[in-house]
Amino acid sequence: MAKPSQGLNNASAARTSMSKLLLALETSCDETAVAVLRDGKLLTSEVASQVAAHEKFGGVVPEVASRNHLVHAPRLLERALRDAKIDISQIDAFAATSGPGLASSLMIGASIAKGLAVGFGKPYLAINHLEGHLLSPFFGDSDIRRNVSLVVSGGHTMTVLVRGVGDYQIIGRTVDDAAGEAFDKIAKLLGLGYPGGPEIEKRAVNGDPNRFDFPRSMPDSENFSFSGLKTAVRYLLPKLKGDYLADVCASAQAAIVDVLVSKTIDAAKQHDVDLVTVSGGVSCNKQLRKQMTDVCKRYGFELKTAEPQLCTDNAAMIAFAATLKLETGISSQISEEIDPNLALAL
Repeated sequence: MAKPSQGLNNASAARTSMSKLLLALETSCDETAVAVLRDGKLLTSEVASQVAAHEKFGGVVPEVASRNHLVHAPRLLERALRDAKIDISQIDAFAATSGPGLASSLMIGASIAKGLAVGFGKPYLAINHLEGHLLSPFFGDSDIRRNVSLVVSGGHTMTVLVRGVGDYQIIGRTVDDAAGEAFDKIAKLLGLGYPGGPEIEKRAVNGDPNRFDFPRSMPDSENFSFSGLKTAVRYLLPKLKGDYLADVCASAQAAIVDVLVSKTIDAAKQHDVDLVTVSGGVSCNKQLRKQMTDVCKRYGFELKTAEPQLCTDNAAMIAFAATLKLETGISSQISEEIDPNLALAL
């Protein structure tokens, strides 16, 4: 099992008597994470990965994930406070992901944050996991400009019109498999490891993206569909002989990237914005970043992408979203329940 990491440590951030400290937990799926921010500046970020624990199952097992959260969360909490050089009594507010995600996993982080908030008499903030991703390209900047955002992760693919913090309009969303799920399922068909995205990307580097003409589904819709791509790969494989792995990976990756980029740019044109943002675990894909950068330049859009450390599930993005809400006087009721199907917007 992977050890907790400290990928975004900045404990030397300036401290003032008027500064606000916020601690957040993220346990929506199979990553346990804790982060501490002071006035939006990151003091420490801890993440414990469970990839090794779930790899043998080819996907996330909820019971295994929740048990590992219970093991990792106290250790990460202690380490985060130690690295930030603060006592937990100094925290001004506590936050946690309240959805969407696995119910048994969400409950761990939310219960800890609520308990700490009650115990120290501090505000509690329930944060939407997708909002954390959505705002992560602006990390450290409280000026959230109007933009069209692509949120693309293991379980979610959507384009969103962002008018400001908490003011979102869903433009398009997946009607079946998300992009990350498509990568995972195609990787499984190819006998590759989990998660599938990095495995396919690694092999695609040496492949021909034009060898196989895989479908780009729903070209005239704002929504996304990747199940047809998975099916196309499944029916193609029995017909192939020889050395085809790299070409299949490159061609499948190209189909996914083409759809993500074209629909995002179409949405940006339609909603008359000058800024495009991209976030979520799949946004670490180098080909997606390159193609999105090239197309944005071609059409005159500014592009903001989340830092790689903020793309996969982490508590820093949850803490940042909570800080922005706290600045506007928003907090949550302790009685607020987790919601595995929590919507970002209508």
